[in-house]
Amino acid sequence: RSDDFTVAMETVTAWAWGPLSFLTFLALLRQHPARYILQLVVSLGQLYGDILYFATEARAGWAHSDPHPFYFWGYFVGLNGLWVLVPALLLLDAGRELARAQRGHDRPRHKAP
Repeated sequence: RSDDFTVAMETVTAWAWGPLSFLTFLALLRQHPARYILQLVVSLGQLYGDILYFATEARAGWAHSDPHPFYFWGYFVGLNGLWVLVPALLLLDAGRELARAQRGHDRPRHKAP
């Protein structure tokens, strides 16, 4: 029997985050104006999924993880942690770029004489 949460999360990943990640990649390559909005959305979605994954596993008492310290800390926490670190950094980058754009937009405009 499959886990309902895992099936739901993997469905969202396959049908939403996968295509949106590809669109974000294309937008970044082409320097499309929406690139940082897409980066923010995809990174936030990935981070949300990661938090749910770790929280669900923690609530289950780490039942699906090998209890050996090397495996748990090296593989489960370390390698899966990359899926938290990278989206978090990209989320910060998108937020910084969007804030910079907003500051530029909010600056008072000087009228030409």
